[in-house]
Amino acid sequence: MATLSAYPSANPNPNFLSPTDQTNHNQESLPQVQPHPSTDPEPNPTPNANSNFHTPLSTPSDAVPPAAPPPSLLHLSFNQDQGCFAAGTDHGFRIYNCDPFREIFRRDFDRGGGIGVVEMLFRCNILALVGGGSDPQYPPNKVMIWDDHQSRCIGELSSRSEVRSVRLRRDRIVVVLEQKIFVHNFADLKLLHQIDTIANPKGLCAVSQGAGSLVLVCPGLQKGQVRVEHYASKRTKFIMAHDSRIACFVLSQDGQLLATSSSKGTLVRIFNTVDGSLLQEVRRGADRAEIYSLAFSSNAQWLAVSSDKGTVHVFSLKINAGSPGIDRSRSASDIVTSPHSSLSFIRGVLPKYFSSEWSVAQFRLVEGSQYIVAFGHRKNTVVILGIDGSFYRCQFDPVNGGEMTQLEYHNFLKPEAAF
Repeated sequence: MATLSAYPSANPNPNFLSPTDQTNHNQESLPQVQPHPSTDPEPNPTPNANSNFHTPLSTPSDAVPPAAPPPSLLHLSFNQDQGCFAAGTDHGFRIYNCDPFREIFRRDFDRGGGIGVVEMLFRCNILALVGGGSDPQYPPNKVMIWDDHQSRCIGELSSRSEVRSVRLRRDRIVVVLEQKIFVHNFADLKLLHQIDTIANPKGLCAVSQGAGSLVLVCPGLQKGQVRVEHYASKRTKFIMAHDSRIACFVLSQDGQLLATSSSKGTLVRIFNTVDGSLLQEVRRGADRAEIYSLAFSSNAQWLAVSSDKGTVHVFSLKINAGSPGIDRSRSASDIVTSPHSSLSFIRGVLPKYFSSEWSVAQFRLVEGSQYIVAFGHRKNTVVILGIDGSFYRCQFDPVNGGEMTQLEYHNFLKPEAAF
């Protein structure tokens, strides 16, 4: 298996984008980042030379790389259209295509080089990297903007504290710290907005990816509260989504819908981000669970949920009625009625549990492992990624529901996964 060095030739990488992707990419208006400007929202001088952070591995082209144990995963995330995913490891990072499944490229670093955050910008050559693990490649308080066509970092953002996550749009870079969020212009890395949040160790933050103006969602300043920033109208909306701490949320591509879950992990609520109204509530289960990920389908007809219970759930969304500004038409053949408890006829007498909306499709995994989920580009499919390196593609029946069918499995940490 060929392993690319961290700094290959300066020519654009032909394997990064497929010919179709290259065509689409050339038509996009991608940001031009000025190299390494002085943009430090929280100034923190760092020595120029630090032996703890590493230079890339340089291997003669004719050298045979020695056998090495599989890397440990530090980070997994889908890109904005859920067609690719990025893996940060204790040696570097890798980028994979979802359909068909294949490794697109990797960058491995010498003497460790852990990457704790890898954020893609759709399928283009721009990535945001943050060092992580016991032997980080970059300082964990810096966001490094990597251009794979130039094979180098073209900009960086520093802060006083550790970066928890990064979100990218074509026009914005959002840096999430423990209790602050910074919104930067992509072209010159200028700081545009600063937000205070409640303690946010997971780096929870979501941004819209539609052609319209930015909608940003983050934790508020109270337990169970989310904050919605509408930058076009310069309005801020606070939603008391749950009584318990916010554990996970996801924003639809256009920024109109928000799904949230709390630390209890039993219910997921879907809100209209414009007026904050509750549109639908679905039940994952009765027992407490840690929700790892939530995902809307591209047309917002379905919602997928993964948790530490080892089951991925798919819920049918019914959000047309009573949703100002939201029009999501669907054909009759696409609609499946969410199962309700058989005791729902005495709704109002027994606890709310008995009238809950349950998932229409499920897929069973190993309980206790961490998985994230997204909807595939094939109709009625989901893609599931595990921190153990597992890749699943499953199909659900939109009419009859029930157990999903496994279509594909790979372990992307094994050498044979690169093809």
